[in-house]
Amino acid sequence: MGTNRERTSARTWFGLLVVLGPVLLVAMDASVLYLAMPRVIADLEPGADQALWILDSYSFVVGSLLIAFGNLGDRYGRLRLLMIGAAVFGAGSVGAALSPTPEALIGFRVLMGLGGATLLPSSLAVIGELFTDPRRRAQAIGVFAATFAAGFAVGPVVGGMLLSRFDWGSVFLINAPVVVAFLVLAPLVLREVRAGRPGRVDAASVVLSAGGLLLAVYAVKGIAAHGVSAVTVATGVAGAALLVWFVRRQRTLDHPLVDLGLFRDRVFALAILTSVSTLVVWAASIYLTGVYLQSVLGLPVLTAALFALPGAAVLTLSSIGTPVLVRWIGARPALVLAHASMGAGLLLLLALASDGGVVPYVAATMVAGVGYGISFSLVADIAVSAAPRERAGAAAAMAETGNEIGHALGIALLGSLAAFVFRLLGPGAAGTLDETLRTPGLTAAAADQAREAFVTGLHVTVAVGGLLALGLAVLAVRLLPRSAPAAEAPEPVAR
Repeated sequence: MGTNRERTSARTWFGLLVVLGPVLLVAMDASVLYLAMPRVIADLEPGADQALWILDSYSFVVGSLLIAFGNLGDRYGRLRLLMIGAAVFGAGSVGAALSPTPEALIGFRVLMGLGGATLLPSSLAVIGELFTDPRRRAQAIGVFAATFAAGFAVGPVVGGMLLSRFDWGSVFLINAPVVVAFLVLAPLVLREVRAGRPGRVDAASVVLSAGGLLLAVYAVKGIAAHGVSAVTVATGVAGAALLVWFVRRQRTLDHPLVDLGLFRDRVFALAILTSVSTLVVWAASIYLTGVYLQSVLGLPVLTAALFALPGAAVLTLSSIGTPVLVRWIGARPALVLAHASMGAGLLLLLALASDGGVVPYVAATMVAGVGYGISFSLVADIAVSAAPRERAGAAAAMAETGNEIGHALGIALLGSLAAFVFRLLGPGAAGTLDETLRTPGLTAAAADQAREAFVTGLHVTVAVGGLLALGLAVLAVRLLPRSAPAAEAPEPVAR
């Protein structure tokens, strides 16, 4: 009997290892692509708005479809959807690596998003089925969170090594062998999971939410890159109207895509706001500082990756240590510490200058990394604990959606703010720093002006992000109770 349990345990942990492969890819995808963007811009020569779409089209597709695909997995099988999604993600990765134009790359990033929308929620559901013991399940979910954080840590280094030897397409091709290994091993060690939730997915809600988000953000990007026009204003109004329609529709459905009643709980609402804001400031800062290191300071890509490693390592350790921290000081002080650390780290980036700033950069990323790690580990638990037991699954899905939407909004809003400042203060040769520096006949004075304009835009952006984080720290002190009870999500049903 003991031997069988040992064998079962070994098989279970191996199943976890198999599931973590796609999770690691999703985490690495963001940090690797940020590092590769200067190469992508030099090769494909996208416009300012196209460059932003290359970065965040994936996250917007994932954020728009995460809850819908979560519902589909509940009804028709998590493992089945996970395998289909992994295959689509792999195909999109190969297509992205071979893209000859910005439009093609954006299209394949969208395809990757379609696959990626299945990976995180389905992976968590499969892990919940693998580990039925609550203590073991908590350990497994901790490993899941640490793997996601570690992906950010190793992503820049892996990307830097690849980009120092190969072209930018290599950062996408690296996904292919992991996807193939997952598709071969998953049917052997994993079982199908269904949660047995009632109702059906409302297709109109999916279309309204996705369409509204895409139109609204397209308008923001267009204004930042090209200024206000009738087209951008009309697009923004149309996007806002679709989102309002979406919210009103949720109130009339028996089985809504988003349960708006959960937001009446201020703890839950603050948790979702935290999940969005954390990724907003993280995505914008890591993208802009990546450009700063390579295009302003002129550092080689691998050197830039190594300077990013201390902050990513702190993020990983902070994520792993958050459960201990919460047991020591409580969830409320931990969340306040997360926002305060993020805000302080972002404001340290104000010390960056066009002629140097590596030391402030490393210090800033390490301080902010403490907050990012706490937030990534803590927010989902707070959201689920604040929700009624029967809605715990929906609450977790909304927390994941908040992360993805925040990631995309960081580039769309704060990235667009930086682009707007550059357009105002730069020499006017092009819409981005990299395009400007490649302009034929550009004078040394104009190049210096472009670098100064970019750094000013970075300063404005991190100041806004830092004040947002500090404001949320104050809000957490005022709104969160002194303790938040833990809640267990409903058990999935294996079939």
